[in-house]
Amino acid sequence: MITFPWQRARALRAHGVLGMNQRNGDFIARVNPRRLYPLVDDKVRTKTLAQAAGIQVPELYGLIAIQHQVLDLPKLLEGREDFVVKPVNGSGGNGVLVIVGRRKGRYRKASGAQLTEDELEHHVSNTLSGLYSLGGQPDAAMIEYRVKVDPVFEPISHQGVPDLRTVVYKGYPVLAMVRLPTALSDGKANLHQGAIGAGIDIATGLTGRGVWRNEVIDEHIDTGNPITGVQVPQWETLLELAARCYDISGLGYLGVDFVLDRDFGPMMLEMNARPGLNIQIANQTGLLPRLATVDAHGRQGASVAERVAFAQERFGRA
Repeated sequence: MITFPWQRARALRAHGVLGMNQRNGDFIARVNPRRLYPLVDDKVRTKTLAQAAGIQVPELYGLIAIQHQVLDLPKLLEGREDFVVKPVNGSGGNGVLVIVGRRKGRYRKASGAQLTEDELEHHVSNTLSGLYSLGGQPDAAMIEYRVKVDPVFEPISHQGVPDLRTVVYKGYPVLAMVRLPTALSDGKANLHQGAIGAGIDIATGLTGRGVWRNEVIDEHIDTGNPITGVQVPQWETLLELAARCYDISGLGYLGVDFVLDRDFGPMMLEMNARPGLNIQIANQTGLLPRLATVDAHGRQGASVAERVAFAQERFGRA
């Protein structure tokens, strides 16, 4: 029986679970140069970086950088039925507003709730003030294309677009999950806002069991459809794109988020220099053994194809 905190910590280490302090001290501090953080903390710079490398991203419709520009919002959104508003320096999905339609001068969210023009402008103003940004610093709001969900995910997603998070270490994809929006998450794919996380077999791209809150589940909580055994389309391509993000960012430990658009295919949403650790819960496996395998057997200078093949051979489920 585990009674004391030190016993719990020992048990987690025995299962290869990476904790936050160890992640920060032994990995992020060692392989992520701080001078490169702005490349991934600023989502506009990340978009530019990806586009220069030939990686698709959602189209940027416009950028609101100062309060006076909020007045230009109606003109910027003229003729657009759906779009997404994001803080440029946000994290964890905070401040992300997904608009799926318009009716009688109001904007409709994925949940069905509606916003007036004034409420939308207020949201953008809050974004500029830093309400949703890293460290609460003044920010900018980006308005971009709303990704359309790939048909394979429609039965296991509630009014939102699932995203595919991959942790990449020294260019090797080591652990992946799909994050499935729920009614509680308001169409967003962030676990702490109520989305489901389901592990993905690196070798095959098949989903495993999922986690919602603290509960291990096999079915989507809203649709009731099975979330296990779903084949992620274009899995090889997604792994190669994730591995390439190491080369274009220079970050040795990062989380990469892709979505699958039904019309345009894989698109990169963002990179994260401090990816969360709940991907271990979704996969019910720890990161430490995989990171150690890359340290011991990964080859510096290996091509993207070699790194992906290594990951699929070493990290596939038995």
